[in-house]
Amino acid sequence: MFRRRGTIIAEGLKIVGSVTAEGLVEVNGQIEGDLFCTSLVVSPKASICGGIQAERVVVNGRVEGPIHGGEVVLKSHAHVVGDIQHETLAIEKGAYFDGRSVRSGQGNGHAQAEKIPARSRKEAVHNGREAAAA
Repeated sequence: MFRRRGTIIAEGLKIVGSVTAEGLVEVNGQIEGDLFCTSLVVSPKASICGGIQAERVVVNGRVEGPIHGGEVVLKSHAHVVGDIQHETLAIEKGAYFDGRSVRSGQGNGHAQAEKIPARSRKEAVHNGREAAAA
C-alpha cells in the first residue's frame, strides 16, 4: 500500500550527531555529524558539516567534510570544502570545491575510505582563505 521513497531531512530541521539510513536521503536542512546512506541528495539550502559515505552523492548545497562515494556529482550551486574519494566525479560549472580528489578502485565507494585522512574544518577553511587571498 505505502511505498517508501526515501528519507527527507526538511528545511528548518537541524540534526546534531551521526545519521545512518538505507536508501535515498534528501537533505534540505542541516546536519552536524557524519552521514551514512545508499544515495544522498544535498539541496541548495542544505548544509552538512561532517563526513559523507554513500554509493551515490549529488551535492547542490554546502558540505564541509570528506565525501566517500562511488558516483559523486557537484552541481552548479555546490560548495564543498573537504576531500572526495570516488569512482566517478562530475563537477558542473559554478560549483566550488576546495579539497583533494582521489579516484578509488572498483567497488561501492566504501572499500578504501580509510586511506584518505580527512583535513580538519579549520585547515580547509584556512587553506581556502589563502587561495582566495593569492
